[in-house]
Amino acid sequence: MVGRAPAARRRPGAGVVNDTAHTSRLFGDGPLSRGAAGIYILLVVELLLLLTTLPGLLPLLLLGRDPSNLPLVAVLLLPVGPAVSAALYALRHQRPDLTDLRPAAVFWRGYRTNLSGALRVWVPALLWLTVLGVNLAHLGPAGLSGWWVVPLALIAVAVTLCAANALVITSLFDFRSRDVLRLAVYFLVRTPGVALGNVLLLAAAAGVTAVLSEAVLALLASIAVLALLRVGDPMIRATEKEFTA
Repeated sequence: MVGRAPAARRRPGAGVVNDTAHTSRLFGDGPLSRGAAGIYILLVVELLLLLTTLPGLLPLLLLGRDPSNLPLVAVLLLPVGPAVSAALYALRHQRPDLTDLRPAAVFWRGYRTNLSGALRVWVPALLWLTVLGVNLAHLGPAGLSGWWVVPLALIAVAVTLCAANALVITSLFDFRSRDVLRLAVYFLVRTPGVALGNVLLLAAAAGVTAVLSEAVLALLASIAVLALLRVGDPMIRATEKEFTA
């Protein structure tokens, strides 16, 4: 009687590999699937951005565009810094595996990790911009000549660009606050293309707000954060290469 042939032994982990490959084939890994995954990630990040900034956004939409409201606007914008920092972290640290997309989990991890660092960047930037904005709006009562508009506006732009660099750096790297500031200023000169890209993003945001409303800008927040990340890529790569072990 011929005996039964022994079953072939499965190599350790082979089942996991086959299952993963089967799942990947079912999901697809072509341009269409990657595009759908990218849209899904942006939508999730957008919803979380709105959720984490809602306490400030709702009252902000009801405020009139009066210079006297600038200090209150700064207070209402406080949640925006940590939220943008978490969104930068989430968009940068997504898994390449399309079958394991977890943007919400990565967003909340970034929010917890970057909360204090983002506030250390965001709060001083808001204070500076508030002081500059109040002075620009009250040049006459402050006893300043009209030509002060140009230097004050340039300082405001420089503060904004420095804050954008610092927010990207503190969201993706673990540096001390003073080192984050030094790098942010350093990269304003080292990577002028990043500064120019951020100026264009700032102009686009101002245009959307002026022509439409702050609500429309909020609905495009995840796309704006992705653009900030893409514009800052040369700075990010230089930081990885030169300032991290």
